[in-house]
Amino acid sequence: MTGAQIVIQTLVDLGVDTLFGYPGGTVLYIYDELYKNKHRIHHYLTRHEQGAVHAADGYARVTGRVGVAIVTSGPGATNAVTGLATAHMDSIPLLCISGQVPAPLIGNDAFQEADTVGITRSCTKHNFLVRDVNDLARVLREAHFIARSGRPGPVLVDIPKDITVAETEYVYSGAEPKIRSYKPTLSGHVGQIRRGARMFQQAKRPVLYVGGGAVLSNASEELFKLVEGLNFPLTNTLMGLGSFPAADGRFIGMLGMHGTYEANMAVSNCDLLVAIGSRFDDRVTGKLSVFAPHAAIMHIDVDPTSISKNVKVDLPIVGDVKHVLAQLNDLVHAPGFKSGLQDVGPWWEQINEWRKRECLRFNQGSEVIEPQYVIQCLHQVTKGDAIVATDVGQHQMWAAQFYGFEKPRRWLTSGGLGTMGYGLPAGMGAQVAKPDAQVVVITGEGSIQMNVQEFATCLQYKLPVKVIILNNGYLGMVRQWQEFFYERRYAESDMHVTPDFVRLAEAYGALGLVCDRVDQVIPTLERGLSHPGTVIMDFRVNREANVYPMVPAGAGLNEMILI
Repeated sequence: MTGAQIVIQTLVDLGVDTLFGYPGGTVLYIYDELYKNKHRIHHYLTRHEQGAVHAADGYARVTGRVGVAIVTSGPGATNAVTGLATAHMDSIPLLCISGQVPAPLIGNDAFQEADTVGITRSCTKHNFLVRDVNDLARVLREAHFIARSGRPGPVLVDIPKDITVAETEYVYSGAEPKIRSYKPTLSGHVGQIRRGARMFQQAKRPVLYVGGGAVLSNASEELFKLVEGLNFPLTNTLMGLGSFPAADGRFIGMLGMHGTYEANMAVSNCDLLVAIGSRFDDRVTGKLSVFAPHAAIMHIDVDPTSISKNVKVDLPIVGDVKHVLAQLNDLVHAPGFKSGLQDVGPWWEQINEWRKRECLRFNQGSEVIEPQYVIQCLHQVTKGDAIVATDVGQHQMWAAQFYGFEKPRRWLTSGGLGTMGYGLPAGMGAQVAKPDAQVVVITGEGSIQMNVQEFATCLQYKLPVKVIILNNGYLGMVRQWQEFFYERRYAESDMHVTPDFVRLAEAYGALGLVCDRVDQVIPTLERGLSHPGTVIMDFRVNREANVYPMVPAGAGLNEMILI
């Protein structure tokens, strides 16, 4: 087989049936083989390489499978960097295949050459440059394995054009790759598991702090079983939303900079903090010196380098969240264990007192649409059953606060990198993965313009993505910070010129709707969501609405600004 044939055959053998990409000179032999194999792999032509990688990211988040993107050399690869960095920060399993100039030309400043391996080294889990066609199949299998195992992440394989035409014998190996220096730990150490169970029994003010690792490892069932056995309060990070049902009374909301009062106060006053698949991001911890100051900290994570990196922990448990929670459940649900638990009734009484602050309340009058109201109505109309993708900013936080997620893999957002322009292509990838699902993109008038070209992809492939724009005419989160901390000097955050989104939708062949009246919010949502194709809904909302609560940068979690 030629190298190009090996690329396609290896992907097929790995179970890949969907690709997102954009062709160019160095990958044309691969695209020629894709053309011949349309019945085996469906390729989606995006309008930008960043869109291709974000779409593969969205596909991966809703399926749990490795998302695959293909780009050409030089600017094609550099355009993919933001998508790779987004996936890297959020631990999303991706395989990105990039073309490269012929091997003899590497380093000679050839046309459309870039040091792709060097550029992407810091924003991928691993990367490869293939210099021998005999290594190609092995490298692709290893890349796929590395992307999905341990702590997932993006892996890039850079393939020079001459490798795609070179020939060698293809031998399929169904065995899992064995990489001597890479052996992720799945099960927790038995002694540490027992210590963890004893810490459960000793705690009077416990909190379970659950991050995206619980979603990535498909551990929701084990997590629910643990909470059932312990009756401990649970808070999620932004990335962990959906790992535990939002409607369950033991869920106390998201924590962190825009977390609930009760979640932040509980973490600030707990005596045991159990971190599950989370990494103590600065948006969660606030001021480190006053983060969970009274707590013994247990940290469960598959990545040993994440443990005690930001916050020193008392009990590290290295292992896959699903495996470790199953081990803990064996002890928690063993006869006699519950009799050794402390009474957490007084702790729940305190948490319920904090809940009375109703920190997420807002006043929806009869005149101006409040953005929170749009999210509440969206939840009502969709019955909380939509896949929701967002961009980054105020709308992202309101979606996290007001759209209660009952199931995992329904929430797609750029948590670590904070990538504007992520929402539309990610939602597009989710719709490809789940063609019968209701996919909604919540965005702002600033973010949507970052990758607006992907509407063409939605229309070409008849992807019925529904886009909700919370249009306040500002870069909303920037404006909020300028209001709070820069004496209302709105330097370059006022979007003086924005498109007519209804006419923009029509230009692409989609349905465009605009809503500027409170009594039309639900009718607009009902009409837009019931439409069989792509829709843009432009909601003109309160220009100076703010996200509350808010923990100022450098402050402790108990120093929240409340409405």
